[in-house]
Amino acid sequence: MRLDRPKLVNVGLRSFYDSMRAQGADVAHVDWRPPAGGDPELARLLAKLDRPEIDEANERAVAKILAVKPALVDIKTAKDVIPGMTGHTILHSGPPIRWERMSGPTKGAVWGALIYEGLAKDQKEADKLASSGEIKFGACHDHDSVGPMAGIISPSMPVFVIENKEHGNRSYSNFNEGLGKVLRYGAYEESVIKRLKWMEKTLAPMLAEALKYSGPIDIKAIMAQALQMGDELHCRNVASSLILLKIMAPHLAETGFDKREIDEVLKFMGDNFLFFLNPAMAACKATLDAAHGIEHSTVVTTLSRNGTDFGIRGSGLPGQWFTAPAEVPKTLFFPGFSEADANPDIGDSAIMETAGFGGFASAAAPAVVQVVGGSPSIAADYTREMGEICLVKDGNLPIPFMNFEGIPRGIDLRKVIDTGILPFINTGVAHKKPGFGTVGFGVLRAPMECFKKALKAMAEKY
Repeated sequence: MRLDRPKLVNVGLRSFYDSMRAQGADVAHVDWRPPAGGDPELARLLAKLDRPEIDEANERAVAKILAVKPALVDIKTAKDVIPGMTGHTILHSGPPIRWERMSGPTKGAVWGALIYEGLAKDQKEADKLASSGEIKFGACHDHDSVGPMAGIISPSMPVFVIENKEHGNRSYSNFNEGLGKVLRYGAYEESVIKRLKWMEKTLAPMLAEALKYSGPIDIKAIMAQALQMGDELHCRNVASSLILLKIMAPHLAETGFDKREIDEVLKFMGDNFLFFLNPAMAACKATLDAAHGIEHSTVVTTLSRNGTDFGIRGSGLPGQWFTAPAEVPKTLFFPGFSEADANPDIGDSAIMETAGFGGFASAAAPAVVQVVGGSPSIAADYTREMGEICLVKDGNLPIPFMNFEGIPRGIDLRKVIDTGILPFINTGVAHKKPGFGTVGFGVLRAPMECFKKALKAMAEKY
């Protein structure tokens, strides 16, 4: 009697599947993992949080995320609009941190900000002032704000004002300085301060004037279009920055500014392919803040890092940060740099991933994953994987390479713990010493410890 060739199913360890495939077996793989990685305590806490009221709260949070309508409505000075900002306040990226624990690039950026503000004349004076206790440091996220890399926002800096037209909340972000030696990477030399002053005195007033002619600019519409053009909107903002320039250029020409100054602004925006990142970050901040503070919700509303700590916040746990040590990204280094130069992960820009962009939308921009040895299919795998820890796919923000499937949104704390799948983040990498700037581009996963702490806090509170 002839036996049919057996059909095999491998569950769990992929190495068994690979071995059977190598021998020509007809085998399928099921990527099964025990709940909570087999940790009985975490599994018990997950069971406690498997309740209808949590699912209902998450539905409300997701509905707010999907309904948000972020628009660029104004350009203002930080001290005039950011809640809690004073003449001696310096905001930074990531969770709250004391001066003594700040990373090299964060300290360098603080020095630069104090020099820019005229509170210190050089690095030595700035360091003395920063450590004196006279400066009030705060996390951008705790002040309705976000900033990339070191994320420094000081009182005189111009900020984008983003308004969520659906729910009425506002958020703020500083301006992107471009590439090279820049404050956000911890550089503080004279050219950095000069550029910041030009942005304050020329760029910001001109953009503010142009907005009077253009009216509010729909940031979500730009993001949707850019996803169709190869941006994932965290590390790649080529299309989005050019779309914003296209919208604003005719209105810049309408302003009464000197032609030479208009030319300078157009060139700066045209040359800076990360210009759109900052208003996009503020738009994502406004999106997730609308879903923050919903009782019983396990939706993650913040992923952020300050170069020392990685921190998360959750909708149902307002006012609380859950932290773990920040890790060094897997990096493609620029010539002359190595892993010995890299600072641990830094920046509020992971708000992009929290909202479903960046690493979550890797399939939209395979060129980003390619720089660290990936491919279009691997980029799509990252997006599919992130879908496993999210509650919904947003059809209003589709990805062509995924047959126009929407980006994954609404990270569920329970799903992260249950599956063991950690958020995937694209990022720039700063030199660990102040003043050196960027050393490369990288990718990494958020640390699991943050999510474990948040899960325990949810189980205790609810």
